[in-house]
Order: sequence, then C-alpha cells, then structure tokens
Amino acid sequence: MRRLRSILAICGAAILAVAQPVAAQHAAIDPQAWIAYKTKFLDASGRIIDNGNGNMSHSEGQGYGLLLAYLANSPADFEQIWYFTRTELLLRDDGLAAWKWDPAVTPHIADTNNASDGDLLIAYALALAGSAWNKKDYLQAAATMAKALLSRVVIDSGGRTLLIPGVDGYRAPGRKDGPIINPSYWIYEAIPVMALLAPSDRWQKLTDDGVALLRAMQFGPRKLPADWVSLRARPEPADGFEAEFGYNAIRIPLYLARAGIDDKVLLTRLQQGMTVEGDEPGTIDLATGKPKQLLADPGYRIVNDVVACVVSGTKLPTSVRQFAPSLYYPSTLQLLGLAFVAEKHPECL
Repeated sequence: MRRLRSILAICGAAILAVAQPVAAQHAAIDPQAWIAYKTKFLDASGRIIDNGNGNMSHSEGQGYGLLLAYLANSPADFEQIWYFTRTELLLRDDGLAAWKWDPAVTPHIADTNNASDGDLLIAYALALAGSAWNKKDYLQAAATMAKALLSRVVIDSGGRTLLIPGVDGYRAPGRKDGPIINPSYWIYEAIPVMALLAPSDRWQKLTDDGVALLRAMQFGPRKLPADWVSLRARPEPADGFEAEFGYNAIRIPLYLARAGIDDKVLLTRLQQGMTVEGDEPGTIDLATGKPKQLLADPGYRIVNDVVACVVSGTKLPTSVRQFAPSLYYPSTLQLLGLAFVAEKHPECL
C-alpha cells in the first residue's frame, strides 16, 4: 500500500507537468459560462444530457463533463458527474465504460460495448483532477482505465499502433474491412497522461501513427479524413458508413491544437477543407466535396477560429467568445476551445 501511494504521488506530479492545461487551480472556464453549461446539460444525478440526441447520455459526454468541471475548477460538480459515470456506466468487467445510457429504455444500457474516446476522456479528466486536487481515488481509477485501454483497444496492425473505437465490432474477422478507426477518437492531449498511468512505449507510437494517418488521409477534392476509416489495405472510407467528414471529424483540429500539435500544414488543410462559407464549417461529402450541412453554431465555428489563432495569431471573433449553450456537442466544443485559448493563447482574446 505504501508503494502504491508513492507511485500515485509521483504519477500525480508528473501528470501536472505534462497535462494541458498545467492545472486548474484557477478556472480556465469563465464561471458564468460553466453555470450556464451545467444548468442546461447536467441533471441532479450527475448525468450529462445530449439534448441533440434524444436526451441520452454516453461515456463521451460524461468524459467531457468531467473535463469541463475540472477546467472550471469545480470539485463538487466533478464528483457529481463521476458518481453517475462510475455507478451507471462502469459496469463492464474489463475496466471500460458502457458507451450509451438511454432514458427511454429499461434497462437504460442497451448496448454494453465501450467507446474508446469516452474512456480516454474519463481517464484523462480523472487523472487531471486527482493530481490537482490530491484525490488518490481518482488517480487509481484513471490508472485502471488507462491499463484497460492499453490492453483492450490499443492494437498493433500493419506496422501501426491504432486506437479502435470499441472492443467489439471493429476488427477482422467480424469486420472484413477491419481494422476500422475513427480519427476523431485520438484525444492527443490525453495520451501522454495515459503513458504515465500505464507506462508503455506504445502510447507515443499511438500519437505518432495517429498524426501520420491524418496527414495521409486526404479523401476527395477537399482532402479530408473520413469519420470512419478502413485500414485493411490503404486508408479508405469504411464500408457501411457515410463517406463523409462529419460531426465526429469536426473536432479533430481542436484536439490537435489543444495537444500542442502545431503542424500548420495539416491544420490549414483541415481548416480549409471543412470551411463552407466565411469561417463556418460544414459536414462534407467526401466523394464530391460538396457540403452536406452548414454548421453555424459558435461551438462549431470556434474550431476554425482556434486554428486561425494557432496558425496566424488571429483573434477570436466576439461571436464565438460569447457563450450561450444550445446543443450539447457544439456547446462542449466551444468551452474546450475557449479554455484552450485562455490558457495557451491569451493574445487571441
């Protein structure tokens, strides 16, 4: 037990040294913005409600909620969200979370498969909060999830180290075009923290191969990655999914920026490819390059604005700096973008 405490103390100090941001001892998110967010999306049970998707909850939303509560420096809200997450989603026997909780069905978890991005977000937020607030139980839970991620969904295939989207359904022989990846599931800022929690050289290779794949995946006239990609041979849009740069992929540039991956060529290609008019992004049909849907919400537009800040120092427009929550997903992206700029690029405010 003494050795475990020592390891956790060392791990906590190291997490603070590599995490983005360094710590949330002060709030990276404006307190009023966090109040507005939790009023709209956080219920009394600790459930983050996806109001654009049948008011369901999922491991991604719980992970985002935990991360935002940490960035808002709100331990009480963090604990509330963590209570629901650990009692309602962490029901699998491998240490990962069931991905979907639906209020309209009983039992509420109809699909026990996990979602790797949700697991990464939960483990990452637990590690940051455990380190910043000296909560050893959070660090222990984060380490358990990191080890499970490494053993269950970080795989080696074709000379690459990959993050498959879930334990079940994304690999051969079940998927003839497997392995299948979702490039937006790589939460790059979380990966170095996972390497502290569950040491392995494979974490760095996961980052390197993820970025290399983004550079290589230039589908269609706009040269964009797909939401779902087959790596059976060369990368190509996966069978059975829309061949699109969709809602999943919109967050990729934000994840790169938040992790400090300032590959300006890659960021600019993604920004230009996803921009439909002005600075407004859209979902894109990869085959034709034609927009499918304009995404005018400030939470989507801020992704382009963060890229412009990182690449050329452009200030964020007032329209994205003002936070008024609408739908769960873009509102989450907006707060993550605002927190990043406040912490790392205050010159853009």
